[in-house]
Amino acid sequence: MAEAERIIGTPDIPGAAGSGPEESDENAASADRSGVDGSAQDESAPDGHSGVDGTDAPAGRSGLDESGVPAGRSAVDPTEIQAERPKGKRRIAVLFSVAALAYVLDLVSKMIVVAKLEHHDSIEIIGDWLKFEAIRNAGAAFGLGEAFTIIFTVIAAVVIVVIARLARKLYSLPWAIALGLLLGGALGNLTDRIFRSPGVFEGAVVDFIAPKHFAVFNLADSAIVCGGILIVLLSFRGLDPDGTVHKN
Repeated sequence: MAEAERIIGTPDIPGAAGSGPEESDENAASADRSGVDGSAQDESAPDGHSGVDGTDAPAGRSGLDESGVPAGRSAVDPTEIQAERPKGKRRIAVLFSVAALAYVLDLVSKMIVVAKLEHHDSIEIIGDWLKFEAIRNAGAAFGLGEAFTIIFTVIAAVVIVVIARLARKLYSLPWAIALGLLLGGALGNLTDRIFRSPGVFEGAVVDFIAPKHFAVFNLADSAIVCGGILIVLLSFRGLDPDGTVHKN
């Protein structure tokens, strides 16, 4: 029997005969479905993570964006930086050194003028163009506002206090020089207003530099004017007292 079946062959059984092709078709279909389901699962995965290893995460949803900057933070454009603060140390010593020099020069020059020139004829330095002539001035610089002596005294005192407070944040050398000139000049004229006649806070400032066709002034006035001009120039250049440089 077995030999006969070997020779004749096993008869085709519908279930067995159809199992080969149909089974492979079903396997292929299931494989296709699994591929579709897998891709759908990848697309429906949480933001920043793929279905397998996260390498297919959508751009801009991971920890870093395309420019390498953490998500939620914009890259800083160097051209948008408005200021730079140079490194350095405080310039308090420069401020007070310049102020002391300006004050001493003004004080000594006024003492010499009062002792040697007051109540005497003027001294010609450059003909009629420049003379030394002792004058008592109750007003502001260059003889302005003689009726407001006390007011100018208060203003000078306020300027001194403001400069002293600003010194704590002073890192710029040019600003230290400018403020030192202002401080020295203000102290020089304030000394006259406190200690000279006719009385305290009403004293007349000693002026002695007399250019032709110009008001008579002293070294303190010169220091104040030079310091003010320097401050204006520094402001136009965008330099602040704390060393910050503003770029246009």
